[in-house]
Amino acid sequence: MPPRKRTAPVTDADEPVPKRRSLRSAAARERAATAEVAPKPSRVEQHDDKESASKSTTKKASKTAPKNTASKASSKASSKAPSQASPKASLKEETKPEKAKAARDQSESPEVASIPVHNPDAPRHEGEWYWLMKAEPETRLENGIDVRFSIDDLRAKTEPEGWDGIRAYPELPLIISARNNMRNMNAGDKAFFYHSNCKEPAIVGIMEIVKEFSEDRTARQPGTPYYDPSATKEKPKWDLVHVEFRKKFAVQIGLKELRQLGAAGGPLENMQMLKQSRLSVSKVSEGEWKALCELADKKAKDAGLEHET
Repeated sequence: MPPRKRTAPVTDADEPVPKRRSLRSAAARERAATAEVAPKPSRVEQHDDKESASKSTTKKASKTAPKNTASKASSKASSKAPSQASPKASLKEETKPEKAKAARDQSESPEVASIPVHNPDAPRHEGEWYWLMKAEPETRLENGIDVRFSIDDLRAKTEPEGWDGIRAYPELPLIISARNNMRNMNAGDKAFFYHSNCKEPAIVGIMEIVKEFSEDRTARQPGTPYYDPSATKEKPKWDLVHVEFRKKFAVQIGLKELRQLGAAGGPLENMQMLKQSRLSVSKVSEGEWKALCELADKKAKDAGLEHET
C-alpha cells in the first residue's frame, strides 16, 4: 500500500500568533491540528494493511517451504537408495586404484642413471672376464610382444641397455647357470653379441658390461614378454646387467665355423656355449676370447673391410 500523503509542516511564520490563548485551548487547538494532518485510516485502508501483511507472511512461508520439502525429499531418497555406499566403502573404492598404481610404480623399471655401476653382492675378480650373450635378431612374439633385438638395435641405444628376459623354462639348470653367470659379471667385462634363433646364427660383435647385476623388474610387470607371477618385490628372483655397444664385426663368425673350431684339439674345444648350446649367457675363457677376436680381425682384413665401432 502506498504511503499516505502528508501535508506540509506548519511553520511559525505561517501560523498567526494566538492572542491571549489559554494553555487548555492551545492544547486543544494543537490536538485538532494534529488530527487534521494525520487523519485516521478508512476501513478500506485498514483492510489493505491487513491484506498486505497476510500476503508478506504467505510469501515468506512460500520461500521457506521448498527448502523443507527438498530436504524431506532428499532424506526420503537417501533412505530408499539401497546402493548408496557408506563413507568407509567409498574410501576403500577410492584407495583401490591408488594401491594398484602404487604397485605398478614399484615394479616399473627405474631410471638407468639411478642404477649403481657396482653391486656389492657381485663377486669380485681380477682383470677382465669374457662372456657370450645371445639375442634374437628376427621377429618372435612372446606374450604378444616382439622380442627381437640385434646388435644394430644395441648400437642405436643412447644409454646402457638392460639385458633382461632370463626366466624359468623347462631347462631350469641352464637358466640358473645363465642367471649365475650374469651375477658373476663385473663392470668392465666384455661379451660377444651372438645372434641366435635365426637363419644364420653367429657372433656378430662385442659389447661391454657397464652396470653389474640388479633386479629385472620386468618379471613383476604384467603384460611384459617375460612376466613371472612368482617373482615378488620381497623375492626378486630374476636379474639383469646393463651393456653398451663396442664393436660390430665386419664379417660375422657363424655357428658352423665355431663348431669346427670346437672339434677335439681346436681352440674352442671346451667352450661352454658349444657344450651347452641352449645356454643364453655363457662363460668364455681368455684363450677362447683371444682366438675369436683374431679370427674376426683376419676375416675383416681378407674381405677388405673394417669393424664398425
